[in-house]
Amino acid sequence: MLIAIDHGNKQMKTIHCEPFVSGIQESATKPFGKNVLKYQDKFYTLSNQRIPYKRDKTEDERFFVLTLFGIAGEILNRNCYEEEAMRIQLAVGLPPAHYGAQYRSFVKYFSERGVVSFAYRGNNYAIYIDDVKCYPQAYAAAVTRLKELIGHPRVLIVDIGGFTADYLLMRNGECDLSVCDSLENGVIVLYNRIRTKVNSEFNVLLEEADIDAILKGQGEAYSPVISSLVMRLAQDFVNDLFSSLRERMLDVSAGVVVFVGGGAILLRNQIEVSGKVGKAIFIEDINANAKGYEFLYLSESMSR
Repeated sequence: MLIAIDHGNKQMKTIHCEPFVSGIQESATKPFGKNVLKYQDKFYTLSNQRIPYKRDKTEDERFFVLTLFGIAGEILNRNCYEEEAMRIQLAVGLPPAHYGAQYRSFVKYFSERGVVSFAYRGNNYAIYIDDVKCYPQAYAAAVTRLKELIGHPRVLIVDIGGFTADYLLMRNGECDLSVCDSLENGVIVLYNRIRTKVNSEFNVLLEEADIDAILKGQGEAYSPVISSLVMRLAQDFVNDLFSSLRERMLDVSAGVVVFVGGGAILLRNQIEVSGKVGKAIFIEDINANAKGYEFLYLSESMSR
C-alpha cells in the first residue's frame, strides 16, 4: 500500500485525509477521546500546538508518531484495514535546499524498524514499511500540473510553508537543483510578527487561527483596526519575500511563477494585488506535495 505524506512544519498532509496540525501531546495514561494513538506503551493525541520548527525532523520520534497518525488515517479513509501486518510503501519529501544533505537520513528515519505495532481508534495495527522514497518539495507539487508547465522554458516554483518559503527553478519541465533555497519566510514568521505587533499596539492576544480568519476575509468578529493591521503586515510580508527573491537574481515579474503550499493559498490576495508577479499560477490543493510524491514514486516504479 503506497502512502504519501507531506511533513509540514505547520501541517501534516496526506492525499485522502484532511490536513492536521503538526503537533502531538504525549501521556503515560490514556486520555479522553477516540482519536488516541498508542505506540510503545505511550498514548498520543493530536494537538493544535504545533511542534516548534525543526530543520531536522529526525531528531526525535515525534514526526514518526505523526506519520503513524497519517498512515492510520489513510488506511481508514481507503477502507483498507487488515488485522495482519500490512506492507507500506512510503513517499515523503524535503525542502529542495535541504534535500541533498538530509534525504538519506530522512529515508533511514522511516526504514529498518521492522514490524511497527500501534493502536488507533479501537484498531490494532501492524505495519512494515518496506520501501521509502524521498522527493523535493515544491517540485513534487508542480508535477501535478506538469502538462501545463512543460512548455515553458523557465518556471519559478515558490512553496510558502510553515516556517520556510522554498523556491526551485524548473527548466523545460526538469528541476534545476542548482537554483533552489529555503528562506525563513514561512507563515509562522508572519504569525509571530502580527501577534507581537497587535499585542504591543492593542494589548490583544491573537491566535494563529484568528490571523487565518482575518486573512481569509472572515474577520467580522475582530476590530477593524486590528484587521487592517493584519492585512497590512501580510502585504509587507509578501513584498519582503519578493524582494528576497530579487536579491537572489530571481525576478517574479518575468516568466511563470507557480505558488504552492498552504501559505500561498492563505496569502493569495496579497500576492495578486502586489502587482509584482508577471504570470502567476496557484496550485490551490493543499495536498499537492503529497500527490506529487505519489506520482513521482509510481513513475519511478514504472521506469525500473
